[in-house]
Parts: sequence; C-alpha cells; structure tokens
Amino acid sequence: MYVLMINGSPHKNGNTALALSEMGKVFAESGVDYEILHIGNNAVRGCVACGSCGKTGKCVFDDAVNPAAEKFARADALVLASPVYYAGANATLTAFADRLFYSTGFDKTMKVGASVAVARRGGCSATFDRLNKYFTICGMPVASSQYWNAVHGRAPGEAAEDAEGLQTMRTLARNMVFLMRSIALGKEQFGLPEKEPWQPTHFIR
Repeated sequence: MYVLMINGSPHKNGNTALALSEMGKVFAESGVDYEILHIGNNAVRGCVACGSCGKTGKCVFDDAVNPAAEKFARADALVLASPVYYAGANATLTAFADRLFYSTGFDKTMKVGASVAVARRGGCSATFDRLNKYFTICGMPVASSQYWNAVHGRAPGEAAEDAEGLQTMRTLARNMVFLMRSIALGKEQFGLPEKEPWQPTHFIR
C-alpha cells in the first residue's frame, strides 16, 4: 500500500504539514508507505485547455505535476491538503490538482481520496467540499473521519494544540487504511465495477 499526500501550503513546515505528519504516523504504524509532496511554494500555473495531454499522456507544462502524476498512478490513495484562503483552497493547490487530474488518463477507480483543510478559524467546510470534487468525478471513494477533515491553527505549530483536529487526522488515516485494504480484497475477489461506455450529453448541440 502506498499513499501520496500533497501539501498545498507555501509553508513547508506549517500547520498543513503538521496535519499530514499526524496521518503519516498512523500509516507508518499500519505498515503503509506514504510520501508527502510539498508543492505550495512552487510556481504552478493553471490548465490552459490546450489538449496536449490527450496526445502525449502528460501535461505540456514541465513542473511538479508530471512527476506527481507518476506517483499518483501507482498510489492506492491520494490526500489533497490545503490551507484556507478566502474560505477556499489555495490557488496553487487547485491549479496543481486541475492539471494532475485532467492530464492523467489512467483509471482512478477505487483509489481512495481524502481532503484536508487547515484554517485559522473559518472556511474549512468550503475547502473540504471543493477538494472532494476531484475524487468524486473519477470514481474515487472519499474517506471520512469522525468530523470534517480539518485542523485549526494560525502561526506555524499552533495546530499541535488542536487535540480534536489531530485526532480527526488519525481517525481519517485509520479509515483510509481500512478502505484501501478492503478495496484490495474486493478487487481480488470481485474485480472492479463494470463500466458502461461514456455517454457525454452536452447542453449546446
């Protein structure tokens, strides 16, 4: 088992990293490999809808997205973690995720997805909702916890004082481990769900 975790915060050792590290402890205890990619201080531009990835199998922009795509392809689960900016996920992470999901043609069905939001005070729910949409559009089960996946803190390290938030991260990680293992057993016995040919319906014909 392998979990890829994306840290969208520009602060490599900030509260978002602290939340992911708390999850990492559970993964390590469970014998699950994990990796945290810190992309929040990279210059990541948004998708320009050029269509190049449909021909080459990778994004036309040579930045952090393409190496992450290779890791995503072999991962059993993906975590997207963001600080809250103006009640939403930060622009670097959403630009990264837009291109990561759009440019990768491999089947993501039954890879486990989880989002994590970190805020001083408000906006976690909107961020949580925004990030979960990446998973639900491509057949990825969304992992839940004992509460919405959020921790609170402003200055670096303050999230360590959010006991409930850290417990939520640990519970989330345990639930992800259970889901990954259950899905692996299900695939072995039953295979993946049958897929119908895609029937796109456009509103303007």
